[in-house]
Amino acid sequence: MPVARTVHTPRYILSIDQGTTSTRALLFDEAGSPMRVRQKGLRQIYPADGWVEHDAGEIWTATLNVCREVISAGIHASDIAAIGITNQRETTVLWERASGRPLHNAIVWQDRRTAALCATLKAQGLEAMIQSKTGLLIDPYFSATKLAWLLDHVEGAREKAAKGELCFGTVDSWLVFNLTGGRVHATDATNASRTMLFNILDQKWDDELLALLRIPASLLPEVKDCCADFGETAQGLFESPIRIAGIAGDQQAAAVGQACFEPGMMKATYGTGCFALVNTGDRLALSSNRLLSTIAYRIGGKTSYALEGSIFMAGAISQWLRDEMGIVGNVAETGALAREADPRSSVVMVPAFTGLGAPYWNPDARGAVFGMTRDTGRAEFVRAALEAVSFQTRDLMEAMAADMEAAHIVSPRALRVDGGMVANDWFVQNLTDILDCPVERPVVTETSALGAAYLAGMQAGFYGGPEDVAANWQRQRAFAPEMPAGERQERYARWTQAVARIL
Repeated sequence: MPVARTVHTPRYILSIDQGTTSTRALLFDEAGSPMRVRQKGLRQIYPADGWVEHDAGEIWTATLNVCREVISAGIHASDIAAIGITNQRETTVLWERASGRPLHNAIVWQDRRTAALCATLKAQGLEAMIQSKTGLLIDPYFSATKLAWLLDHVEGAREKAAKGELCFGTVDSWLVFNLTGGRVHATDATNASRTMLFNILDQKWDDELLALLRIPASLLPEVKDCCADFGETAQGLFESPIRIAGIAGDQQAAAVGQACFEPGMMKATYGTGCFALVNTGDRLALSSNRLLSTIAYRIGGKTSYALEGSIFMAGAISQWLRDEMGIVGNVAETGALAREADPRSSVVMVPAFTGLGAPYWNPDARGAVFGMTRDTGRAEFVRAALEAVSFQTRDLMEAMAADMEAAHIVSPRALRVDGGMVANDWFVQNLTDILDCPVERPVVTETSALGAAYLAGMQAGFYGGPEDVAANWQRQRAFAPEMPAGERQERYARWTQAVARIL
């Protein structure tokens, strides 16, 4: 009598979250719940003032190690349906196609070494053209000028590039190349949209921008949907090959993890800084308010766009209160202290320690505190620090609403939040009050890693599509505005006056 064969059904998605300060691997089940996580810190390299680099080889080794640590103790590679990747965006890697050897350290998104080149491009009147194609402003932040710098400054790089011997990629491309044993050189549309070389309307690398910076097209990865076949892992890396099925840059992955699939849905991630992203649907809204227009995701060949704004100082303000000022012993104390503050306090803090981000984009602005009186204490100081993050978020939301109205797109109507700061109930309630809109906090706050898992899961058949992901998203708590309208406007007016004074 023949023996019935058991069909093995994969139960998990492996998510690689390669960030600026660490590399993590997370194992998610079909419900989108994190089951395991392993993490390895990433060394920061500062060769000169304003320069920031990572060792690309260290990134790859750490990624492989944390993945192997997650796939252990009762978990087999065959239990994993697919790998999803999310990554620090804009960080630039250049390597040899044949050997896989990096020609130089990766140049990190924070690096400012190409400021002079960017100033030259602006002086040539090129920003409007570049924004119309890429949705981006000219800035060293993006990959294009970093790649041009590598080609110009690494000995022999331009000659090798001209011969087709080199590969350029953001960190996702670098990981895919190594995971597949050099067989696949690809990226996804979200990461491509952050290079300042990709035409987000035509959905292809732009010949005019490549010529402007003398970048050979042979360097560039193939651009795929966020849910796509990116190959499978090479023999010997794990017990059996695993398919790579989803990729998105960290902020876009967080928007997917927050199920922001409808126009007007907005997410904000509060870590060291804050990145806010609002879905604008299938219509590109070019910003008149110094925001970035970008690709939110591309699934099934259909592109959804977004507006994005960044705040330089969010959780970093609480760290400053702890480490430099000694006002709190632990960041967790800030909520209780803010609650104790005199509600009549008019102290306003503008945390422009490294300039102001969107919508001001003023790198020369510096921090200030206004409105202190003799009875101002540490509670009032802490409250002003947390309020500053809420005020900056309102600045972003109002800029987004103006750009979306001009493009005849529905304005932001609600906000989903994640990141370390949102564990602070006082902060989230204050954010809700200042914005005068509902704010939702999810059950799973590892939203970038979750978004990468969702993308891979859609490609692997765990989910039928975005509608299944949206149904799977779970809210931990909803916050509703409680502050009287008059007080809200009075507080925000004090903020705008304070910002005007430092500008």
